[in-house]
Amino acid sequence: QGRVAESGGNLVNTGGSLTLSCQVSELYGAFSTTGWFRLVPGKDREGIACMTRFGEEYYSDLIVGRFTISRDTVKNIVYLQMNSLKPEDTAIYYCATSLARCSRRAIMASADSFTGQGTQVAVAS
Repeated sequence: QGRVAESGGNLVNTGGSLTLSCQVSELYGAFSTTGWFRLVPGKDREGIACMTRFGEEYYSDLIVGRFTISRDTVKNIVYLQMNSLKPEDTAIYYCATSLARCSRRAIMASADSFTGQGTQVAVAS
């Protein structure tokens, strides 16, 4: 069983909204530095949002102002609220823990950051 389990992906129209959830195992908890990445076929997986264990939030320029990362430390869930979705947001979204870097300059995973199956988001034009 993985460290995380993502859910909430769906097919939506351009301009629509979705909320992705990431259930983090109790062993790691939502207090750790976590983030969201996405994978588009033919491209590298990219970090789009992260939150440090102190609650600082950082976002990729591609989604800043449209997506919001948050967490429920009681339920050990990390969320990604996605608004004003565009067709280019279509991807498999992955939750990641134990990030190598979570800062304004970079959102980077470590070798063991990804343990979930991801959740598919499709945005119709």
